[in-house]
Amino acid sequence: MNFKIKNIKKAQPKFWLFLLCLSLLNSCYSFSGSSLKDEKTIQINEFPNNAPLVNPTLSQQFSTDIQNRFLQRTTLKGTKENPDILVEGEITDYSITPTTISSNTVTNQNTGGVIQESQNKLTITVKVHYENRLHPELSFDRSYSDEAVFNSNLSQSDIESSQVKIATDRIINKIFNDIVANW
Repeated sequence: MNFKIKNIKKAQPKFWLFLLCLSLLNSCYSFSGSSLKDEKTIQINEFPNNAPLVNPTLSQQFSTDIQNRFLQRTTLKGTKENPDILVEGEITDYSITPTTISSNTVTNQNTGGVIQESQNKLTITVKVHYENRLHPELSFDRSYSDEAVFNSNLSQSDIESSQVKIATDRIINKIFNDIVANW
């Protein structure tokens, strides 16, 4: 019994030092979380696809995904009348372009030579209008763009089901962070 009490008494200075360090670190930097203060409602309009190359499902999928992100990860409630926050915009670019030959190589068994696989790049750009009616100084108009690189042997349906999702998720993350995060 005395042994345990002595160990606790010896550990007390270390414990208090640890608490002091922890409180100092906490006072130096803290994650303040959301920049949303008293906003309660949000309206996210559909993002029409005005890109020269049109993916027929992109507009609906992007609009649904961005609405879900805000409604699931914030306390904001969706509304169609007099929202505190308005998010709207358009898809301005959807393009697939060839990129440089990748470093992925395959040895051709017939000739013994090396074949390099070519890759393509999907680029999506979205123009966003964010209006904060309670704090107008936070409002902005910005364009967001992202890309996904993939092997050129993917079919159009594979591109639309996987690569589009990668690029749009990244764009939605950027938009969400610019509106909600307060870093």
